[in-house]
Amino acid sequence: MRRAGLDPILLAACACAAAGTSGARSQDKPLDYPKRPIRVVIGIAPGGGLDTMTRLAARKLNERWGQAVIVDNRPGGGTVLGMDIAAQAHPDGYTLLGASDTLMLNGVFKRAAYDVRKAFIPIAQLTTQPYILVVHPSVPAKSVQDLIAHAKSKPGAMSYGSQGVGTTGHIGWERLKYMAGIDLVHVPYKGAAPAVIDTIAGQVQATFTNVVTSGIHLKSGKLRGLAITAAKRGSLFPDMPTVAEAGVPGFQLTNSYAYFAVAGTPMPIVRALNGAIVHGMNTPEVIRALAADGSEVAPPASPEAFKAKFEREYAELEQLVTAVNISLK
Repeated sequence: MRRAGLDPILLAACACAAAGTSGARSQDKPLDYPKRPIRVVIGIAPGGGLDTMTRLAARKLNERWGQAVIVDNRPGGGTVLGMDIAAQAHPDGYTLLGASDTLMLNGVFKRAAYDVRKAFIPIAQLTTQPYILVVHPSVPAKSVQDLIAHAKSKPGAMSYGSQGVGTTGHIGWERLKYMAGIDLVHVPYKGAAPAVIDTIAGQVQATFTNVVTSGIHLKSGKLRGLAITAAKRGSLFPDMPTVAEAGVPGFQLTNSYAYFAVAGTPMPIVRALNGAIVHGMNTPEVIRALAADGSEVAPPASPEAFKAKFEREYAELEQLVTAVNISLK
């Protein structure tokens, strides 16, 4: 899917592999770092949210320090190939990992041959992006509470589409089913777009979809939006309630992008990267561009605070997977 509102940033980000920007602030560098180009490995092909956001942060590091930051796309194995390449790199701060919440999913589902919590050091979260819970217009539900009541009246009769088995959307629906006490049939697709297309066609009754992508379909009446999955209402649909306030207290589902260092990387380097990334992501032009795309800059947090958040959410995901017996088979 095309991501609205980020084209200028993406075009500028492609220049991040060039020589360093003049006027860089050498006082921001810990010790003598960085002395050479930094590589950021990501486990997907060019294009898409992770690639766009990784390159955006790379450009900001380049601007801040005057050193090239090169994004290295290594797709394969559901991003595990890129994870493996980064995990095996020398822990000197010159090879980083750009990852989405898939990193956590790969860890919990044992897709990697190592514990991702021990293999990587969380540096900084870049953004957070919620979804909208949408249904086909034929579904007799105008709210989340209506949807729950309808699902309870016909257990197993409704179906939902996801981006695939073990994806953020799949886990989100299983969490909603568990918290609301309802039974829906999972229909996995090879990506978000086919799931949305089949929801519009009525082949499945519901899905979680990108906030911006769903806008045109909500306005045309091809989809009905019931709630946003963020912790608070969004600026693009301010009248749409969150799932939590609409009937499932405590429910939240977002996709986030972040930078990680290889385990063993000196903490002065990790902290310097954190400071430079947080500074760059919180500039007015980035905040405006992300808002137009239905995303938000992640709240500033230290590496220690981000690590605690990552480990807490990892444990919560493990508990959910065990509770509802989610399987990748």
